[in-house]
Amino acid sequence: MELLHTIDTFIFDILETIDSFVWGPVLIILLVGTGIFLTIRLKLIQIFKFGYAWKLISGKYDDPDDDGDITHFQALSTALSATIGTGNIAGVATAIAAGGPGAIFWMWVTAFFGMSVKFTSCLLALKFRQVNEDGSVSGGPMHFLSLGLGQKWLGLMFAFFAVTASFGIGNMVQANSVAQPLAEIGVPEYVTGIVLALLVGMVILGGIKRIATVASKIVPFMSVGYVLAALIILFINIDKIPGVFAMIFEYAFNPTAAAGGFIGSTVMMTIRFGVARGLFSNEAGLGSAPIAHAAAKTKHPTREGLVAMLGPFIDTLVICTMTALVILISGLWTATNPDDGTQLTGALLSSEAFDSVLPGVGRYVVSIGMIFFAYSTIISWSYYGDRSAEFLLGKKSIIYYRVLYTVMVPLGAIMQLDLVWLISDITNALMAFPNLVGLLLLSGVAAREVNKYFSGPDAYPDKSK
Repeated sequence: MELLHTIDTFIFDILETIDSFVWGPVLIILLVGTGIFLTIRLKLIQIFKFGYAWKLISGKYDDPDDDGDITHFQALSTALSATIGTGNIAGVATAIAAGGPGAIFWMWVTAFFGMSVKFTSCLLALKFRQVNEDGSVSGGPMHFLSLGLGQKWLGLMFAFFAVTASFGIGNMVQANSVAQPLAEIGVPEYVTGIVLALLVGMVILGGIKRIATVASKIVPFMSVGYVLAALIILFINIDKIPGVFAMIFEYAFNPTAAAGGFIGSTVMMTIRFGVARGLFSNEAGLGSAPIAHAAAKTKHPTREGLVAMLGPFIDTLVICTMTALVILISGLWTATNPDDGTQLTGALLSSEAFDSVLPGVGRYVVSIGMIFFAYSTIISWSYYGDRSAEFLLGKKSIIYYRVLYTVMVPLGAIMQLDLVWLISDITNALMAFPNLVGLLLLSGVAAREVNKYFSGPDAYPDKSK
């Protein structure tokens, strides 16, 4: 047992070193810098075309004869079901516990500029997607890196990291974060893992159409329900909201002023956790969501980019903010776990925060939210992984990937949380590098598509038909 403990500690230390390196200044500057660059090049498209993007998801302008597998709304729902996951509950709590309240400000920054990143990546994914012989489509960064940029090795690199990441961010970390709060009310972790695996397998074996159908029903229900519960808490404590916002802005640039002993004590640490958890939450820059948006039924890449850019707004600027405000209003962000004396973090911190304001109810709001959020994330990430596996190994690999993916769910439920988060953080960063490089080098293509669309007869279809 002592030898195993030593090995575990050694592996954990190595992973922490890798995590600190990949999430160093280079990636943070590349991630935020790409967002700023694209925002300027696309002329603040996330502001000036925000209202138009909402019109597109209504289905009013959909053409069922266009190539693709799913509607605009289903594509957005699938992408959101992958992003609205434990990052919105456990990830936000981890960011606050590790980087202080100021980390939320940097999550907002990541989300705002991430809207232009998400727009560009999904536009390119649809433009360079491939229509298969059976009529289905495959797209994503691996395709626009290979076909658009002419660098297949970058596409292969992204696909490899995406397959690896799917088992972490999309699978094990979700199962783990569901199992923890349920264990608190007496449900063994392995039981949670097995039940989740069965429910996942029933959906993902049906491919993107079944995944999109389930996601389009779950996402609106779970998002509205969770936000309503948070709004009730905020209404009860409305007098504390101005002070909480002031705290977020103050600690974003002066984290050492925070009372208590959170892990991050420098501005760089606060930025790092805010950006890392922001990316984990909305996946802007990661390159995963374009795989789902590439399946949309449309011939206009710009339209799908506009629909896609709503993702970071809904996910981070709305849902993550709700979680953050509840945690900070509760005052538990510096609290310790009475069982072992360690600082509260992850899903447990969110659960305690909700329950402190809504005793006997808040805990179940988080637990139910975690179940729906995590389940939808797991099924959607399976599609990202199987498209990447297909790019790497061919169509025959898809069924083997889906079976392995399902088997990994129970394993994630019983694993140590810190280790799962570490693996997810590392694989997120490794996916982001080739994707961001591709976005920068193909930004001219995206800008031309936008100009062509908005100067042509297909723009604003309600006025042209």
